[in-house]
Amino acid sequence: MEHLKTFQQSLQSKDAFCITWELVPGRGAFEKAQDQVFYAAEQAAKGGKVHALTITDNPGGNPALSAEMLGVEVNKLGIEPLVHFTCKDKNRNQMEGLLHGMERGSVHNLLVMTGDYTYSGHLGRAKPVFDYDPVHLLTLITDMNQGLEVPTMKGTTRLKPAHFFAGAAASPFKATESELVTQYFKLKKKLEAGAQFIVAQLGYDARKFHELLQMVKHMGFGHIPVMGNVYVLPLGAAKLMNRNGLPGCVATDELVSVLDAESKASDKGKGLRIERAAKMYAFMKGMGYAGVHLGGHGVSYDDLEFILGRGEELVANWQELLPEFDFPQADGFYYFEKDAKTGLNTEKPVDRSERPSSSLTYKAMQVLHHAAFEPQGLLFKPMQRLAAAVEGKPLEHTYTKLEHLCKVVSNECESCGDCALFDLAYLCPMSQCPKAQRNGPCGGGLNGYCEVYPKGSHGEQECIHVRAYNRLKSHGAEEQLGAYAIPALNSDFRWTSSWINFYLGRDHSAKRLGIEAPKADGK
Repeated sequence: MEHLKTFQQSLQSKDAFCITWELVPGRGAFEKAQDQVFYAAEQAAKGGKVHALTITDNPGGNPALSAEMLGVEVNKLGIEPLVHFTCKDKNRNQMEGLLHGMERGSVHNLLVMTGDYTYSGHLGRAKPVFDYDPVHLLTLITDMNQGLEVPTMKGTTRLKPAHFFAGAAASPFKATESELVTQYFKLKKKLEAGAQFIVAQLGYDARKFHELLQMVKHMGFGHIPVMGNVYVLPLGAAKLMNRNGLPGCVATDELVSVLDAESKASDKGKGLRIERAAKMYAFMKGMGYAGVHLGGHGVSYDDLEFILGRGEELVANWQELLPEFDFPQADGFYYFEKDAKTGLNTEKPVDRSERPSSSLTYKAMQVLHHAAFEPQGLLFKPMQRLAAAVEGKPLEHTYTKLEHLCKVVSNECESCGDCALFDLAYLCPMSQCPKAQRNGPCGGGLNGYCEVYPKGSHGEQECIHVRAYNRLKSHGAEEQLGAYAIPALNSDFRWTSSWINFYLGRDHSAKRLGIEAPKADGK
């Protein structure tokens, strides 16, 4: 068996192509699903072709064997795990605790993601957590790698540095400008927070895979390795993806039709599926990906070895394969102009100068915000003095209730006390996003609509980040959404007045804008 470089070494090396293989452990500790996972892991460890085994974290929002614990077990087999570490089921304290445990257990490779919305659980659907989003979690991991500074009775102390190699997921497979550009705004924040590699979401449009590589370079992070995503796609899974049953994974109507025709073969299309995966491997390696993430239900280790071998045979002529992966979304938006010669992308962004119209509600909120919440506004000083006057007095309770009532009517306020309305065009991520995403959309939406409340469903809901983008773009301010990371909610503020917290310089917006509490003389 050839000696493999570590997962990190292979991703960061120019003379290696990194391979990961996805394991889905399922529910239970000693069931058949777990036996199959460990058998596959043993084969991969012996085969010497796979750099890391990726382990899903409660996929589909269903309970499953802990990815963190399974990572420790996989390590013992002599192959590295790449643990999917999501935000859906854990608050920040449990995240930190698990990270300390994984550091001690020498499980260092992490793929940080938002995670699917919870679907099931013991005695009913579990309560989703989403205390942190991936930007916040990557910031925590970066701080831990540098030696986390923590409070003590005598001040602070710095913990020993951790050794995590943490990456993030990114999706170029979005159909509209607003949902795609906000995805890229969030990707930039992830990279700035310390993401050390990127893994593409799943789709079958070669131009979109190329776009992600172009975008990472366009943002100034060309040194960050990007992994492609190769999934051996049967008809059933394609139909599920087509209706967003696997949130964020895209299989178009045309692709489903191709797979339907292929399924009539004597092997039900398996040979063509495996060949398609090999071709994806080839064009991704050819266009400059640092490696590929391989997955698929029922894919054996022998299938994997065939895909790798066949893929290597095809790499030399990878551009000839591109027409077979021309499955664009209907009226799909691309960030860069098309290269007529290759069918991929140029480095020139498309023209996005056209402005949508804005609603009267948004315009009214702009006027109110300028008057009351900008230091030069007519009402700013009186509002600030009022906040200082009522704080700590019996009137504060009434003041807070009146504020809450106003904001419930206008913004569905949940009284978090650390308002993000200023950041998202006066839309509240805590009440209007089921995953409470403050720094950009999750990857699970489809055609601009929420993963949890999709278009056509009862209570359908357009993604608030899509709405914020369109509102801001109406006056050329959409870049604001990618300008800075919005901190996670500090629960010390919950059920307090966000106005008082803002005017007295406590919340994240006040700190960003340099707002300070008025002095005793009222100045």
